[in-house]
Amino acid sequence: MTTSPIRPPRRRGRSVRRNLALAAVVTATLCTCVPGATAAGQHDDRSRLRLQLQRDADAITALGVTGVQARLVTSDGRNLTAAGGVADLTSRRPVPRDGYFRMASVTKTFVATVALQLAGDRRLSLDDPVERWLPGVVSGNGNDGRAITIRQLLQHTNGIHDDYPDYTSAQDFRQHRYDSYTAEQTVARAMRHSPDFEPDEDWSYGNTGYVLLGMIIERVTGHPWHEEVRDRIVRPLGLDHTFWPGTSPTLPQPHAETYQRFKAGEPLVDVTEQVGSGTNGEAGLVSTTADLNRFFRALLGGRLLPPAQLAQMTRTVQVSEKFERFMPGARDGLGLFSRPLSCGGEYWGHEGGDSGWITATGVTADGRRSVTVSLSGVRADSEADVLRVAQAENKLVDDALCTTADTDHQQR
Repeated sequence: MTTSPIRPPRRRGRSVRRNLALAAVVTATLCTCVPGATAAGQHDDRSRLRLQLQRDADAITALGVTGVQARLVTSDGRNLTAAGGVADLTSRRPVPRDGYFRMASVTKTFVATVALQLAGDRRLSLDDPVERWLPGVVSGNGNDGRAITIRQLLQHTNGIHDDYPDYTSAQDFRQHRYDSYTAEQTVARAMRHSPDFEPDEDWSYGNTGYVLLGMIIERVTGHPWHEEVRDRIVRPLGLDHTFWPGTSPTLPQPHAETYQRFKAGEPLVDVTEQVGSGTNGEAGLVSTTADLNRFFRALLGGRLLPPAQLAQMTRTVQVSEKFERFMPGARDGLGLFSRPLSCGGEYWGHEGGDSGWITATGVTADGRRSVTVSLSGVRADSEADVLRVAQAENKLVDDALCTTADTDHQQR
């Protein structure tokens, strides 16, 4: 497999892991970038948005999260950014509003977009069995690639069991944080287990399905999934700060450090420098809040997919009861979740979380308004801890999109 990464730009200067993944699939500076500020009414609206975003960011850090950065883009293109907490516990420098972070499972939306583009080009069909593209890969212990389709991989209805390496202690992390796993190795681990359910008989969020999608994209195009993401999405949209780092364990500057507590009562461990087990399409991309907002606005705005493929992507199914506990009202499309807004209507996005990072995104159905929030140093000692953070994160996204919608209405 080719492993040439999307190069980062040159810029200035587990049990706990499972809790973070579950939640994801669940003071500060503030900046407003508004060209040509005009009437007092618009200034008041801007101030109201700014204060609400800051209050919600502060509510997250009050739960013990080390750092938060959030960016809201209004329907007229204004950017409001809030930051809270600290970027690292040693210097206690402020969290950068434009900092890099590992987006974890938000990567899945990029991979799904490429798969749907290939479907639109008729280079594959969503109803193709996995066996057609990866003969013999999904087999053994009741796993059958002939019975699983690309659509079922995209929508987490395939039943494949996940088996991921997990750090069991701080010592284990330090010993294995530079380990990397190929897509083939990850899938082989999953094939040691029987399926969790028959295809289309249930729904369960998983990672191995997206590893398989990355392998299928390479088989169809002849290029690794991350190169297709680069050429089909990153470059056309000018996402200059989105890239696949390969097996590099470091992030470009600026970025916040992230921390993890491996057992209750133990000190936090800086886990920023690591390769991580998810780099094969189920996760792996690095980005910024500005780039993710631009991506999701373009996606829902119809700039990346033809109408037929976007309609397929937004055709949803019910998620599991446990998953919905962290994401109330969520329904799953193809690499994209819908959520109800408290002010009416719905929004779309994806969450991602691992090793102290949590990322949440939200964009209105017309692609005009979006918000992205990145959390670092999330303490996930228990599901109850993560639930509290998820609820605060959900409130930030809902407030940002609903307050913006209300403001836009007032300005018309």
